[in-house]
Amino acid sequence: MNVIIRKIGNSEGIIIPKEILDRLGLKAGDSLALSESQNGLLMKPMDDDFARQVEHAERFMDKYKTALKKLAQ
Repeated sequence: MNVIIRKIGNSEGIIIPKEILDRLGLKAGDSLALSESQNGLLMKPMDDDFARQVEHAERFMDKYKTALKKLAQ
């Protein structure tokens, strides 16, 4: 199935066909994990537990940004 990258505000995006959304049980507002694979892009629905862990990690990294930068040197 082919899709076109479209301008959406200041970003670009794709429209996911309804039949694929229905088959995967996805709806507007759901989160997807996007990664690169050897064959291109891979999108997978994020489970709630993983999304929660990512949120905690982002807060931790923001809180300790200075210390993490010094450790990275």
